[in-house]
Amino acid sequence: MGLTMPGKNALTNEVSKRYQKAKKKEKTLILNEFVQNTGYNRKYALHKLVNWGKAVTVRIDGETVKLKSGTDKRRKGGGRKPIYTGGFPIVLQEIWVFFWYRCGKILAPFIREHIQFLETPFRITPEIKELLLKASPSTIDRVLRAEKKKLTLKGKRGTKPGKLLKKHIPIRTYFADADKKCGFFEFDTVHHCGISESGEFCLTLTATDVYSGWVELRPLLNKAHKWVFQALADIRASLPFPLQGMDSDNGSEFINNAVLKWCQEHKIQFTRTRPYHKNDNCYVEQKNNSAVRNFIGYERFTEAAERDALAAVYRSLCPLLNYFIPTQKLLSKTRVGANVKKVYDKKIVSPYQRLLASPDLTDDVKTELTRRFEQYDPVKLQKEVHGAVDTLMKLNKKKELLGLQALALAAPKAV
Repeated sequence: MGLTMPGKNALTNEVSKRYQKAKKKEKTLILNEFVQNTGYNRKYALHKLVNWGKAVTVRIDGETVKLKSGTDKRRKGGGRKPIYTGGFPIVLQEIWVFFWYRCGKILAPFIREHIQFLETPFRITPEIKELLLKASPSTIDRVLRAEKKKLTLKGKRGTKPGKLLKKHIPIRTYFADADKKCGFFEFDTVHHCGISESGEFCLTLTATDVYSGWVELRPLLNKAHKWVFQALADIRASLPFPLQGMDSDNGSEFINNAVLKWCQEHKIQFTRTRPYHKNDNCYVEQKNNSAVRNFIGYERFTEAAERDALAAVYRSLCPLLNYFIPTQKLLSKTRVGANVKKVYDKKIVSPYQRLLASPDLTDDVKTELTRRFEQYDPVKLQKEVHGAVDTLMKLNKKKELLGLQALALAAPKAV
């Protein structure tokens, strides 16, 4: 750990006195030691030691001014005047919290694209609107830096491999550029098991379109094959564009006769990842955190009522993510020696906008997408998500309280 700037100034103040009085050979030794301790460039260190504490008289605008090197005092009013002040940080923080803590790269294009929905609910004045529209992603992250430090998330995962039918389902290690077309989805499950995977608990089936980032979320009561099968059928029926491919991990909830037969009947390409290679399913793995854990957390859900409450969350969350929240797309990933160089699409848009720009979708599909988009309001959807999450957490707390009461009644009383 190097010296801080006040520490360097204090050291300069002491060393400069010795340096200015020393002989030539002594000056060389002092300078070497000073450079080693401070990390300064040698020429800059020499300049500081020679001039520190000396005063010169100069004329500025006809006035005689005495300047002294080595003062720690800064001229009042110096530097660039702050721009993003007043009510801007407050409004920005309200939007950031309301839309669930998005980063600056996502929040900046979202605000610019949908400012008309935000003006009334967040009481945005013309002055603040102007600042919101011109604020860069880095500015947004800088303004929110202190609040972001307060947020941390921890969790665990668990998927047991399925031992059936693996020979009938080909392995896919990655999606080639030719396969990155609309309708090829990666599937995974998120376990809502709390701190223990024993017993039965609810899961979330996550499906992500590789091309656009479109996400579909469905709650499952437990790991029974019939729930996964029903969720898959519901996703296929509700999608505004065809489901062409399905790529999953090796979990038994996917690798079973029902899912394989269903894919064959509907001419859906079914592939699986390599065992213990989590990054083979990278597109859906990132959604497990950003689309599920960030909203639902890591509580244990076991009841049918909690499953229904999860469904209520996802009914509003899916259109919010798909039609309004921008995403950044990875274009290429190249290994250069020991490092990996990633290139991202500079245009950050929502999955809906990416689908409209796709040459693989018909005009009828795009018309249907636009029709659905016009039915939604992002602020209303986010309010519904907040309400549904609150209902879910209340159900969970009530269940825990009843469980504690049952344990207390069952405990033997002291004589």
